[in-house]
Amino acid sequence: MNSYCIFIKFRSIYYMKKYSEDESFIRKSEKMNWKEIRLNTELLLKLSKNDLKSKYAGSVFGIIWSFIQPLVTIGVFYFVFQVGFKNPPVENIEFVLWISPAYLAWIYFQESLITSSGSLFEYSYLVKKIKFNTYLIPIVKVFSSTYIHFFFILFTFILNILYGHMPQWIWLQIFYYAFCLFFISIGLALFCSAVTVFFKDFSQIISVLLQLGFWATPIFWSAENMSPIILKILKINPLYYIIQGYRDTFITGIPFWHRTSTTLYFWCFTIAALLLGSFVYRKLRVHFADVL
Repeated sequence: MNSYCIFIKFRSIYYMKKYSEDESFIRKSEKMNWKEIRLNTELLLKLSKNDLKSKYAGSVFGIIWSFIQPLVTIGVFYFVFQVGFKNPPVENIEFVLWISPAYLAWIYFQESLITSSGSLFEYSYLVKKIKFNTYLIPIVKVFSSTYIHFFFILFTFILNILYGHMPQWIWLQIFYYAFCLFFISIGLALFCSAVTVFFKDFSQIISVLLQLGFWATPIFWSAENMSPIILKILKINPLYYIIQGYRDTFITGIPFWHRTSTTLYFWCFTIAALLLGSFVYRKLRVHFADVL
């Protein structure tokens, strides 16, 4: 096991260093080149796979831990609320089916933000390499979380089928909302990773904000039970759109194009987050090597 762990660690470092010499990633300018990143999606996939493996390289079960914790939490929700407290169906559906898509979407967002905020410290040896495109580092963390999330999307499909809900075309809409979650995560990951380098306490602030955000997002509560005034305030949270969208996909069957106003607001917020994240990252990255 120790030899395997060492192998995974060195392979991860090898890929990072190998591609840091690639001419396509030389810092030709201080601007973020989205086209450059898009054309090297294969590289991002390889780096993110190795990042995911190296994260659990020192444990017995390895990458399985990424799946165990959320599954155990869902199991606890089931036995405590559905079996123990005999929670009545929420929005005319079993509690475990109601809570699962919302909770798993939140876990993806939370994991992406927390891991990316400390990514520049983890890969500080690459930040100091002049030729490596450091924009990739926080994005790699989001990609790593995406692999796990796709597994849980499949898990949600299977869970609904086991409860007798046959697949419908509207279920494919989940990939649109996962796409939304992916892009807002990248924008916030760029911002958080850059700021954390200069203000280490920012990672703790992120954890606190995520705790508050968990309860400000419709994960454990239904929009039907909220007063209209409070609901309008809570809809300012962009994650409201995604969590509600995950439930629309498996529960209410509402297509995303029927939520025109919230869709427009979400994408305006996401584009603003991407622009702000890119701007802050570009301004601060010239000082990364001096601080790390």
